[in-house]
Amino acid sequence: MSKEKKEPLCEDIAGESCGLKKVLNIVGGKWKIMILCVIDNNEVVRYGDLRRSVFGITNTMLAQSLKELEGDGMISRVQYDEMPVRVEYSLTDKAKSLIPILLELKRWGEDNL
Repeated sequence: MSKEKKEPLCEDIAGESCGLKKVLNIVGGKWKIMILCVIDNNEVVRYGDLRRSVFGITNTMLAQSLKELEGDGMISRVQYDEMPVRVEYSLTDKAKSLIPILLELKRWGEDNL
């Protein structure tokens, strides 16, 4: 009898080709998943609403996290030419495809932690 080989989380443990490492580089850290959750709950969110919704985040960390999420293709940023300037954030299709996986992680946490 031959056993099926179990798929490893990473072929190249923590190497550059590791998909898990790539994901953690994008959504890892203290704030990014919370930011994605707020945007997912509201579909379109303005900066001030994000600042109020993510308890404890500083303006610097919020601005940096939003820039990184935008650069990684997880959120889109739309700036309107108004005074005062209005900026809105929404999830990209790439980020929307991650939401079911985050929901599974949430359920695992509720069941096991």
